[in-house]
Amino acid sequence: MATPTPGEPFSEAAGEAVQTAIMATRLVLAVADAVRRHQQKKNGGKEGGLPPADQAVSEVAEGIRSLIPSDISAALMKEADWPQMAQQLLALRNAGVDLEQLLPRVGDIAVSVQEQVTANEGRVAREHTGEWDRMLRETLPAGPVREAILSSPAWPDMAATMARLDERGVDVRAILASAHDEGLGVDQAVAKALGAEAVPRTSPDARLSSGPLTIGLSIPPDLDLSDRERALMQLAISPRENERYARWVQESMPGREREAGLLLTHKQWPLVAARMAQMESEGKPVREHLVRLGKDVSWEQGPGPQLGSRLVQAANDALRRPLGDRSGESRVAVNTTAARAQSATVDPTKAAKGAAPAGPGVAAHREAGPAPKSGKSK
Repeated sequence: MATPTPGEPFSEAAGEAVQTAIMATRLVLAVADAVRRHQQKKNGGKEGGLPPADQAVSEVAEGIRSLIPSDISAALMKEADWPQMAQQLLALRNAGVDLEQLLPRVGDIAVSVQEQVTANEGRVAREHTGEWDRMLRETLPAGPVREAILSSPAWPDMAATMARLDERGVDVRAILASAHDEGLGVDQAVAKALGAEAVPRTSPDARLSSGPLTIGLSIPPDLDLSDRERALMQLAISPRENERYARWVQESMPGREREAGLLLTHKQWPLVAARMAQMESEGKPVREHLVRLGKDVSWEQGPGPQLGSRLVQAANDALRRPLGDRSGESRVAVNTTAARAQSATVDPTKAAKGAAPAGPGVAAHREAGPAPKSGKSK
């Protein structure tokens, strides 16, 4: 069956399947090129540009014909953006990627998509999903490929392509998983050509964040919390999601705008946002969990300079503790009371006397000399 020319309505299922396979190929190449640029920029300070279009077309055309199924390769080279795809392929080769290994795998992905469209020819109901940033977080592990996709100028176009593939019955998650594997190969090949390490070393932020704050979350080994924009991108939190989560925190702490601001501006806020994003994707009532921040204010107790850190811990505890579980509430008050009752070094009379200047909501033992040595800041 003849393949419709670009722009024609799809009149035959076979033509639609081939065109959809080309869309998938375009997506995989865009991911690979984004990873190449990211690796070169990260290690060389400058992205490698694309070679001239006429040179690229002449040098990669034969490889496309021999390494990708004929119906897909023929249609691919008739596309209006074929020169751009050829440029991406030649740039990958120049950066150290073996196209004789990459192209057959890309062809396999295209064939798989072609078969899926054919199998779903009669599909009428279309699943509506617009949260592609969330889907990316759920599908791809944190690391160089996911960060390269989200930081690429082509990300909006990639997301639009995913939406169109999904509308045609294609398993977009499977394509992304395959593209991720190819992206890792590209990352390693380009890094090798640049003499750089492909696998990022564990950053201090990733090491220090290990523990309750990151349990169950996908955290990149090179997490950089000093750069808020990049940290959110590494954790696949879109600006829109970040704004929504910030608003939920503010709404859960009425009358405590200053404290909410301390939480939202804290260096570790992206990890709290990542926890909220994960819960939201699992269908959990995030806002109901956050209400605890306004009801249980035990985070007020402790040194003033550490209030932001206590708020981060309190938010993480509020999110992780199941609804209906009150075991964590008033935990600080119970512990400080027990400490005063059992301490042989604190005079209860002096403790009570020192409570007044500490202000409401601050534990009395804060004014007692030996008490801070216990190490409890809550």
